[in-house]
Amino acid sequence: MNTKIDKYPPGDFGIWLIIYIELITFGGLFLGYAFIRSKDVELFNNSQDLLNQNFGLFNTVLLLTSSYFVVKAVHFVKNGLSTKKSSKYMLFAIALGAGFLLLKALEFFVKYNEGISIGTNTFFMFYYILTIFHFLHVLLGIAILFLTYKNMKKNKYTSTNCIGLETSASYWHMVDLLWIILFPLIYIIR
Repeated sequence: MNTKIDKYPPGDFGIWLIIYIELITFGGLFLGYAFIRSKDVELFNNSQDLLNQNFGLFNTVLLLTSSYFVVKAVHFVKNGLSTKKSSKYMLFAIALGAGFLLLKALEFFVKYNEGISIGTNTFFMFYYILTIFHFLHVLLGIAILFLTYKNMKKNKYTSTNCIGLETSASYWHMVDLLWIILFPLIYIIR
């Protein structure tokens, strides 16, 4: 029986302040989107039809799978299991996060070539603001995961000392959570 009591919330207290601030910021943007959408539902629905839902769906799969690998990496370290496997899981998470960025960049490129920009209409203003802001968070998250990966390769985390690993995992899960809200909001909800 495992008698070890995990510290909650996991990671450093400072990351939770950042996460709460980010959630409040995105929450305000989500509310703004919903309010403006309610004023011109037809414009928003017609503009959503110009998006490729497959891009959004595939990006959702990439981020959810990436978060799964982060969970596996944390699990292996916290339970004193294979360091090699845990760092491999983290590398898989980073690769999937990079895949998200590449696919999102391709989507932006396609929209740009179609003549759709932040100034096209109110929907696309929100689309670009929300998705670019999220894109930047994914970029930062990948950088954090990469630094964590480097520390894992140096065996800096152990079952009794993994606050840094939990901190980076918490940030990555926030990025994932935001996309789970963004995807239906932007691509699906009518």
